[in-house]
Amino acid sequence: MPTPFASTVRLIAVLGCFLMPLQSATAGDFNDTIAAARGQTVYFNAWGGDDKINDYIAWAGDRLRERHGIALVHVKLADTAAAVGRILAEKSAGRTSGGSVDLLWVNGENFAAMKQHGLLQDEAWAESLPSWRYTDAAALPAIRLDFAEPTEGRESPWGRAQLVFAYDSARTGTPPRDAAALADFISANPGRFTYPQPPDFVGLSFLKQILLETATDTAPLYHPVEEADFEAVTAPLWAWLDAVTPNLWRDGRAYPFNYPTLRQLLGDGEVDIAIAFNPSDASAAISRGELPASVRTYIHDGGTLANVHFLAIPMNANAPEGARVVADFMLSPEAQIRKANPNIWGDPTVLAMHRLEAADRAAFEALPRGAATLSEAELGTTLAEPHPSWMAALEAGWRQRYGSGG
Repeated sequence: MPTPFASTVRLIAVLGCFLMPLQSATAGDFNDTIAAARGQTVYFNAWGGDDKINDYIAWAGDRLRERHGIALVHVKLADTAAAVGRILAEKSAGRTSGGSVDLLWVNGENFAAMKQHGLLQDEAWAESLPSWRYTDAAALPAIRLDFAEPTEGRESPWGRAQLVFAYDSARTGTPPRDAAALADFISANPGRFTYPQPPDFVGLSFLKQILLETATDTAPLYHPVEEADFEAVTAPLWAWLDAVTPNLWRDGRAYPFNYPTLRQLLGDGEVDIAIAFNPSDASAAISRGELPASVRTYIHDGGTLANVHFLAIPMNANAPEGARVVADFMLSPEAQIRKANPNIWGDPTVLAMHRLEAADRAAFEALPRGAATLSEAELGTTLAEPHPSWMAALEAGWRQRYGSGG
């Protein structure tokens, strides 16, 4: 089994150089940044497919305009890769300043691509933000390791995600809590389990979860896939899928398009288990009437995949000072408390409770928690994301084996 974030010793020892504090700026330095940001327009490119997230960004824009005179424009994306491609095209055309993107919601493959092609601000700016002091990289190494890629202070953490499984406790007594038990469950309950079709992010994340649980050696997963014997490393995953696929929903010949579609299958009673990458997703769906009140969530006993999503500033941002002020506000206790509220967004915080003032800790503790949402303690066992290069390779391998109808 791979080392969980919560108790990692070996991983921190190996990557200890990335967990050392970077040079921080003085309060005076950031006051200069705030002054320079006044009057700037910050074009924030972020996924626009969820109304509650869009509303949250609009709220943040109101606060930033009132306090700092910044106009925050949410450029709604269907695919973050499109914005990365636009920045790359601008760089190729010699547009090294005055770019169209000032701030980008990013993680994983897209961050790695930006880093590889020199599309990020050169300066290690993230840990100089005043709100960085509320984080703890020793307790949450993922704020410095984006899918095993060191962030080097070039993107600021914004929120956390963790893979969770949902089931209807009125129909399913004890859900399977590891890959082996899940395979047995699928065999005993044909047609009652499925997962989103890759390249859907949650579908690929499920493949990584099973690979992490079944691989004989997980170390190669934390290095570029080109350095590994892909077939040997992934053989246990394909063996697991070969065994379960004939007993999946629709005999493994069709898959849900995404996790909301899978959630609907659970609500309609067509499957017994759904998967999401937000621990609050099931509770929010219950409150909307999309799932029965008897739905509960769980994670596997050895932990589930977890990651952090970030805000990055491109190398040619037109308003870099404004982008830093926005990133700092998004990391502040005020903004993180509101974002963690499941009635507003329900995105888990990246802040460390022991670093907060008592009033802010109390505000987090007072947040509503739906009946289906696990506590922080119950979510405490997490698995580190593999290197981002494994995503495309796993998708190609899956498509070759199962993408044409099982």
